[in-house]
Amino acid sequence: MWYDGTKSSGGEIERIERGNQCSSMFFIVRLLIHMVAIFIISYLFPSLIRVNSVGIALLAALILGLANAILRPILIFLTLPITIITLGLFLFVVNGIMLWLVSAIVKGFYVNGFWGAVFGSILISLVSWVLSRLLLF
Repeated sequence: MWYDGTKSSGGEIERIERGNQCSSMFFIVRLLIHMVAIFIISYLFPSLIRVNSVGIALLAALILGLANAILRPILIFLTLPITIITLGLFLFVVNGIMLWLVSAIVKGFYVNGFWGAVFGSILISLVSWVLSRLLLF
């Protein structure tokens, strides 16, 4: 920290530490929300998505979060013309591809085909949104 001539009581450091704790807690809560959403959808619609255990659902939520953070922006950029032509509806397909990719990586997490991945991603998004509204706000 640079000295700028003003006195500091260390409040900035405390705010930074609390901010880091809050952001990690927020990440863990969001991860658990996505895990529960995947588990709920697999229970309600076993023909679309199947999960062998809670641990597999947690791993799938983690991998899905990583894929959405790393690969999804690249896919959105590459498919931007078709997304514009379809007025954004192609983003459902991109989300389905992300879910399908996770099912290919995580053993014990199964998605029933491409359209199962598309509809499953829509349902997971809706359940995650509802759970986030109930728990975080």
